[in-house]
Amino acid sequence: MNKIMVGIIMGSDSDLEVMNGAVEILNELDITCEVSILSAHRTPQHTVQYVEDAAARGLRVIIAGAGAAAHLAGVAAAHTPLPVIGVPIKSGAMEGMDSLYSTVQMPPGIPVATVGINGAKNAGILAAQIIGSVDLSVRQKIENYKEKLAAKVEEKNNRLQKLGIESFLEQK
Repeated sequence: MNKIMVGIIMGSDSDLEVMNGAVEILNELDITCEVSILSAHRTPQHTVQYVEDAAARGLRVIIAGAGAAAHLAGVAAAHTPLPVIGVPIKSGAMEGMDSLYSTVQMPPGIPVATVGINGAKNAGILAAQIIGSVDLSVRQKIENYKEKLAAKVEEKNNRLQKLGIESFLEQK
């Protein structure tokens, strides 16, 4: 099977715990990824080189996570034709709101799809959905994943209806 790659980049090793959510869901969906620590501010040349070469290396989507100033996703989007998904990381006094605004507020022509604060798992799912728009095997994996999610909700609702609120909460 021809594996499709997703590049996962983050501004600091402190972002790795959050960004691992994307790695885990991509692994579950059998989509390979590469993970790198790059900084829009501390290693700008390396970051630009990485994203400029991404498509030639076979990447199809880039997921960029950063906290504080959070310019990584925007810098990536400015230097590649690939879709970029930004993951604002909760950090500092603003609890991630600064990261969210820095990631989502891009100028016209440089879009960054942005998930919620610390939403790396959703970024991985969105990357898979983007790939699945042209790869039927990946699309089928996404459909199966979402069917499993629905089945879990139905199972919980059935338990709630059978047990009632108090018993359900006691068993939770």
